Amino acid sequence: MTTIDGGQILVRMLLDRGIDTVFTLHGGHLDAIYQAALDTNMRLIDTRHEQAAGHAADGWARTTGRTGVAIVTAGPGVTDVVTAVANAYLDAVPILVVGGRSPLVDDERLPLQGGFSQVDLMKPITKWSTSVTHLQRLPDFVDRALRVASTGRPGPVFLELPVDVLFSRIESERVSIPGAARSQPPAPSDAALQRAVALLAAAERPVIMAGGGAWFAGASAEIEAFASATGTPVVANGKGRGVLPEDHPLSAGGFMTLATLPENAKPDVVLILGARLGLFTGGVQRPFIPQTAKVIQVDVEGSEIGRNREIDLGIVADARETMRALTSASGGQSWPDRSAWLQQLRAMRHIMAPMFAASLSATAAPVHPYRLAHEVGAYLDRADDVLVADGGETAFWVETTSNIRQGGRWMSHGYLGCLGTGLPFAIAAQAAHPGSRVVCVTGDGSIGLNFSEFDTMARHGLPIVVVVNNDQQWGMSKHGQELMYGKERTVVSELGVARYDRAAEGFGCHAEFVEQPGDIRPALERAFASGKPACINVLTDPDVIAPITMAMVGGAKATAKPGTVNMPYYGEREVV
Repeated sequence: MTTIDGGQILVRMLLDRGIDTVFTLHGGHLDAIYQAALDTNMRLIDTRHEQAAGHAADGWARTTGRTGVAIVTAGPGVTDVVTAVANAYLDAVPILVVGGRSPLVDDERLPLQGGFSQVDLMKPITKWSTSVTHLQRLPDFVDRALRVASTGRPGPVFLELPVDVLFSRIESERVSIPGAARSQPPAPSDAALQRAVALLAAAERPVIMAGGGAWFAGASAEIEAFASATGTPVVANGKGRGVLPEDHPLSAGGFMTLATLPENAKPDVVLILGARLGLFTGGVQRPFIPQTAKVIQVDVEGSEIGRNREIDLGIVADARETMRALTSASGGQSWPDRSAWLQQLRAMRHIMAPMFAASLSATAAPVHPYRLAHEVGAYLDRADDVLVADGGETAFWVETTSNIRQGGRWMSHGYLGCLGTGLPFAIAAQAAHPGSRVVCVTGDGSIGLNFSEFDTMARHGLPIVVVVNNDQQWGMSKHGQELMYGKERTVVSELGVARYDRAAEGFGCHAEFVEQPGDIRPALERAFASGKPACINVLTDPDVIAPITMAMVGGAKATAKPGTVNMPYYGEREVV
C-alpha cells in the first residue's frame, strides 16, 4: 500500500492550484515539504530572513494578482514573519503563510521552538489562523486557506503544521484533492447601475479613483473601456498604479493629483473603485475628495462603504463586474466633452516638475534626489519594467518621477509604513517576470533592514538592479526633527557614508559607486549589462527635504497652542 506524508500533500495541493513558487527559509520542521518539492517542478526561493520570505510572498501577490506563499519554520520563523503578515493584512494582499510547529504530543513539555500559541499570535493580523491537527484534513484546510485569502477583501491566512502531523503518513488512496471552488464575483444591481450612470453623466468634473481592489479583480481592460467610452479621467493609488497605463490619454496619475487641485476645481463626482478611504486619500484632516462631491463607492467588502465620510451610492460588488456592467449600461448615454477637465488634471499631475527642473541640468555633486529618481524613471521605458520603491522620502521622489504602464509593475509602501520591503518585493517581481527589468530604489536606511537578500538574488540568479538613495541619514526622520525641533536637536537619525556597493559585491553582485549626476545613467547601463544583481550606491544631497515631509511635518512645531499637541505625521491634535 502506497503512503504519502504531509509535505507531499501540501506540495500537491499548491501545484494543483497553480502555485509553483514558494518563498521560504530552512527549518527542520519543514523538511517533509522540501523533500516533496524536490520531486516536482515547485520552485523554492530561500531567503536569508523569514521577514523577507513573507515580504516576497506579499510582493508576488502584488505583482501577479495571485496569492503568494511563504513557508517558515516553528518558533522564531513564525515570529520573524509577523511584520510581513501585518503589512499584507493592512494592505489587503492575499498571502498564505505556512508555519512549522513543535509536536502536538509535546504540548506543555517546553519543547524546542514551542511553548506559545502561534495561531493566537497570528489571529489579529490574518483573515484566518488555524492549526492542522489531523493529516487527512490537510487538503481541506489548504483549499479553504487559499479561498479565504483571495475572496472578498483579500488578505493573509496562516496555517500551522505540527511536525508530527506533517511527517506522519497516510494511505494515498485516502487523500482526496478537492476541486477549486468556482464562484461568480458579485455584480451590481440594475438600480445601482442606473443611478451611477446618471451621476457620472451629469458631472462636470468626474474622476475614477482605482485601487488595489481593481487590480486584484483584474479590471484593467474594463476600466479602459469605460473611461474611453465616457471620457472619464482615472487616477490610481499605489496598488492600482498601471491598471490604466499612465501614458494613456485618460490617466491623470496618482491620487495625489487630486490634492494639488485648487478648491474651486476639485472633482464633483468621484467613482471610488476598490480603494479604501484612509491616509492615502488624505485622511479626515485633508481629504482629497471635497465634501461637496457626489461619491460612488464600489468595494467587494461591504464594511468599507462609508469609511470616514458619507457616500451617495454604495455598491458592494466586484470591481471588474461593476465596470463591465457600467460600460454596458451607459451605451446609449450622451457624454459631455471633458477635455478641459482632463487637461487640468494632467497638468496637476506634473506640478512638482518645475520645482526641481534645475536639478536635471546640474553637473556638480551632490546629486539631488529628484535627479536620481528622474534618471531611473527615464531609463525604464518598457511597458513590462518593474519599479520598486522603499524608503520614506525615497518612495516619494520615485513615485513623482515614474511612469507605470501595467498593473503590478509598481510596488511600494502601504498603511503599515514598513521599511525593508524593497529587496524582497523586487525578488518576487523578478521571479514572477523573468524577462522584465526590475529596479529597486531604496533609501540607505531602508536597505539595512534586509540587506542580506543581495545574497538571495545572487544565489537564485535574479538580475535585479538596486539603486541606493544614499543621503547618509534616515531622511524623513532627520528632516522631521529639524522642522519640529531645529537642526541642533536631531538624534538617532544619522547614518554617514557607507559603501553598500562593496558589501553587495561581497555577495557576488555588480557594484557601482556614484557621486556625480552625470554618472547615474552610465551606471544603470553597466549594471543591466552585467547580467547580475547589482547595487548602485548614489550619494545624494542630505539637505534636500522632500515635499511629502514638509506636508506631514512642516506645519508642526515642538510647542503647540494651549490645549493641543503637535505630533510628527499626524499634525496638531487636541489633548484628550
